[in-house]
Amino acid sequence: MDWLHLPPMNALRAFSAVAEAGSYTVAAERLNVTQAAVSQQVKSLERHLGVALVAKRGRSIELTEPGIMLARELGIGFEIIGRGVERLAEHTAKRPVQVTMSPAFAVEWLLPRMAEFQREHPEITLMLNPTSELVQIRPGGIDVAIRYHDRRMPRKEEGAVLVSDMVVIGAPSLVEGQDLRDPASLTKLPWLQELGTNEAADWFTYHGVVPPEPLTINHMPGNLIMTAVRRGDGITYSARAFFEDDLSSGRMIELFSEPLFGVYYIQTQAEFQRPEARVFVNWLKSQSQVVSRHNSGS
Repeated sequence: MDWLHLPPMNALRAFSAVAEAGSYTVAAERLNVTQAAVSQQVKSLERHLGVALVAKRGRSIELTEPGIMLARELGIGFEIIGRGVERLAEHTAKRPVQVTMSPAFAVEWLLPRMAEFQREHPEITLMLNPTSELVQIRPGGIDVAIRYHDRRMPRKEEGAVLVSDMVVIGAPSLVEGQDLRDPASLTKLPWLQELGTNEAADWFTYHGVVPPEPLTINHMPGNLIMTAVRRGDGITYSARAFFEDDLSSGRMIELFSEPLFGVYYIQTQAEFQRPEARVFVNWLKSQSQVVSRHNSGS
């Protein structure tokens, strides 16, 4: 097909609308433009083709013979285009909204809320990809990412889902009876750290502590850390929001805290955001929370 010599698509669409409606006024209403704009597009198409397509008959219009011929072919073409767009939209709507986030965020924050989302939007299927890896957002792949950053890494606070104290915590069976008031005292305890992160080393660096000897660190997926720290296998650095019930009940002890230090925020590729993904993003924003020891509400 010689694309360079085709008339402008807007002109073809305007003429097809006029041919279908039999009126410039009705065509303009259907295209949501002015009648003058439609008339100009049709005249532009006539100049491009070198033939008259529409003739005035008193207050009405009728198509010329070339106009009838072109309208018939355009009608078939636009109908095929419309069916193709509809099929693509149906296929896209059926594809799950793919979401990536850390395992800890998935288990402790998102999954407890999933039933509510499905009740509100039963037509949308979610596919969760909990991972510590930074999975890229791309069309046909991940639609929505929930990322983490702390206050040391400034960025616009747009799309924040959760702002929480970041705390070092441990089970009473591990930490009770020990003098752990100084950050350096935590170097002697075992740490549980999410795969792919340097949370323990970063925490000591933030507090100006140089461990006198290598730390004891067990690396594991974030969802396993929750169980292990509750069992007393080690201490960990995490969002207070993930352990609110444990801390309030005494099943977990808070050793150190950075108030409102951690931010979980939404990242999308807005240019290609599907309607279903947009619905999920808006729902996430409606669930946003600020959680600290001074404010445990949303």
